[in-house]
Amino acid sequence: MADDAQQLSRRSLLGRLGLGLAAALSPRLWFGKAAHGLAGGRLPGSAGPGAPGPGAGSGAVPPGPAAAGTAGRPGASPGRPGAPAPSVAVVGAGAFGAFTALALRCLGARVTLFDAWGPGNSRASSGGETRVLRGVYADRIYVELAARAFERWRDFERRAGRTFFQSTGALWLVADDSDFVAKAAENLRAVGFPYRRLETAEAARRFPQIAFGGVRWALWEERAGFLLARQACAAAVDALVAAGGEYRRARVEPGALGAAGMEALRLGDGRSFQADLYVFACGPWLGSLFPDVLGAQITPSRQEVFFFGTPPGDARFEPPAMPVWVEVGERLFYGIPGNERRGFKVADDTRGPAFDPTGGERIASEEALARARALLARRFPDLARAPLVESRVCQYENTPDHHFVLDRHPAAGNAWLVGGGSGHGFKFAPAWGEQVAETVLGRRAPEPFFTLARLRERKARLGRPRGDRFV
Repeated sequence: MADDAQQLSRRSLLGRLGLGLAAALSPRLWFGKAAHGLAGGRLPGSAGPGAPGPGAGSGAVPPGPAAAGTAGRPGASPGRPGAPAPSVAVVGAGAFGAFTALALRCLGARVTLFDAWGPGNSRASSGGETRVLRGVYADRIYVELAARAFERWRDFERRAGRTFFQSTGALWLVADDSDFVAKAAENLRAVGFPYRRLETAEAARRFPQIAFGGVRWALWEERAGFLLARQACAAAVDALVAAGGEYRRARVEPGALGAAGMEALRLGDGRSFQADLYVFACGPWLGSLFPDVLGAQITPSRQEVFFFGTPPGDARFEPPAMPVWVEVGERLFYGIPGNERRGFKVADDTRGPAFDPTGGERIASEEALARARALLARRFPDLARAPLVESRVCQYENTPDHHFVLDRHPAAGNAWLVGGGSGHGFKFAPAWGEQVAETVLGRRAPEPFFTLARLRERKARLGRPRGDRFV
């Protein structure tokens, strides 16, 4: 991370749930207690007005159960005892959206989830092979959320009957004079995450395949590892359907704002879809869908990721010999071993230029490749001449302070805005989805740390982002 607030990205992947999941799931019990899930969403083809969304037309299905009953009452109050189950439309089937939809269903809501290209697609911020699961944060609220996320991922794996998390540990290489990692270690201790400070000589003995030149000290985060991202997004959608929810592939635009709140969504095939509540977890498209509210607050940035081929039969750069690693220096680089056999992943977390998530060409640049190769030569010398076997261009959706957004639309009490993953949101998906669902259904108050008010206050102060290198 070059600037004050930089974060790691996590994207998502495709997968199927076993047949046993439908029997194991019930709308009331999902993650071990009533409703748990997180979301990290990217919008369906609602990626901006006029976007050609492949889903347009393919989602033209007669209105399902979520559009019936109370669906004609915008702003219906779902929290009242004895009230009919509210209908909720969730837009975006990435990490935030898919896991929010699942958590809403587990709390008894009638849920319809929309996405233009499908969960974990190549345009989505959740559309990569792997994402890091870690607890290192300078803001304690994220460390506490990460602790819940570790539990919820275990619950989700149990219900799905498959594994999405691989524990590798994470090695943090401190190569600058910032106090980010030291502050984060205090939060790890307070929340109960096991970790250990390593001097460079000890770290070099434990990991001889890594060169430690310029590293001041290292932190070993024992519980960290990586998640199969796009597979988990697809599995969450499967779980939603197995639990009685509905998924539609369709382009979606927000409904008009009326006296009673937001009116019916506009679909790409010309139809509309009405619900009691609307949740927009649209990732990099959220700002373009709501320009008056978030246009200046959520900015997609171009991020490049490279996968290098390791020597034949060489296990030093695969788990368990190689952990997730993060170099905190002038720039922030990170990497993930394994990656479903895609290669040795190297990514620069420094925020890139503005990027169009719908129409942007996803061809990696020579400049970014050169930086990745320089990192390999400096930190992994045995991979200095490794061939590039794959590359990806994705995006972060950044808020000015790199914190999430979870709040009502200021002009529509029945519409919720969920986003600002800022490159570090995927890991929280099952826990964040649970928090979003409980907030939307009125079971908990919005957390001030994530509301729009803090962005307005920051704009008024014209202050810089927080001093965290990596929120």
